[in-house]
Amino acid sequence: MVIDGQVKAVIGRALMAKMWVEKHRPQTVDDIRGQPAVIGRLKAYAEQGSFPHLLFAGPPGTGKTTAAIALTRDVFQDSFRDNILEMNASDERGLDSIRNKVKQFAKTSPLGGATFKVIFLDEADALTSDAQGALRRIMEQYSETCRFILSCNYSSKVIEPIQSRCAVFRFRPLANDQIAKQISDISGSEGVTLDDDAKEAIINVSQGDLRKAITALQVAASLDKHVTRALIYETTATAPPEQLHDFLLACKRDGFHPARRRLQTILDKFGLAGTDFINQLHRAMYDTEFLEEIQKLELTEMLAQVDFRLVEGGGEALQLDAMCSNICRLLSD
Repeated sequence: MVIDGQVKAVIGRALMAKMWVEKHRPQTVDDIRGQPAVIGRLKAYAEQGSFPHLLFAGPPGTGKTTAAIALTRDVFQDSFRDNILEMNASDERGLDSIRNKVKQFAKTSPLGGATFKVIFLDEADALTSDAQGALRRIMEQYSETCRFILSCNYSSKVIEPIQSRCAVFRFRPLANDQIAKQISDISGSEGVTLDDDAKEAIINVSQGDLRKAITALQVAASLDKHVTRALIYETTATAPPEQLHDFLLACKRDGFHPARRRLQTILDKFGLAGTDFINQLHRAMYDTEFLEEIQKLELTEMLAQVDFRLVEGGGEALQLDAMCSNICRLLSD
């Protein structure tokens, strides 16, 4: 229905417009949906007007940045922008950034009658070991006048001395009903007609990542205000589950050459890289009823090996052909 050039142009226009992720970002803690255990504790901090150092850990798109900004907005009100320093630690991950930029902001006095400032370090797990050591000392030295909010995908990459100085909050992927509610609300406010099966497709594509779900909706809506299931899968470069099930069925019933042709058709139609296909196949195979449990276990191990080889630089065509032949052999036994 849509050729690749059109899809790329649409995505470009969508990115140039105001991103719906930002447009519909909750402004206060009360507005945040999902993560009930986390939000309940943050509301208490907002009411008190103060909080300790915080560490937000969890997968992308689960609300860590939103929660940090909403909390500081609730606490500082009109002086919000004057009393917060936002940094992405993956961009400024070295010792100099911590010693200069962070320390300089931490030692200055709060504005607008506030009793402390906030430094929000996004992707703090990207900081080098030396930078984390310097950050620990700054957190100790300026704890009376500056609070730190750190966010990361993997808390294990943040040194223990920093973790012990923070209240740790674990963010989890959003539940399907929470994703569906947010997508329905946004599509309604943006004048988008969203089919029920298109909503299910967004849930399947996003895997609990609300940012990914909203972006998928915006890109599809930029092409057609009536968003269908096919449009979602086409604009997100994702193969529908039934296509992946049919590939596995071809491996089981038809043999190597028909299965290989079906694999190539999927790659061409949806513009998938080899690693994309492997990850999507891994997710889809658990819902495939004709596979036995032991076959799913062996397939998982096989896909992990192929994924590793591709990441290490193995030739994509050869690795996928080898994978296809191994799946055919496994399912035909």
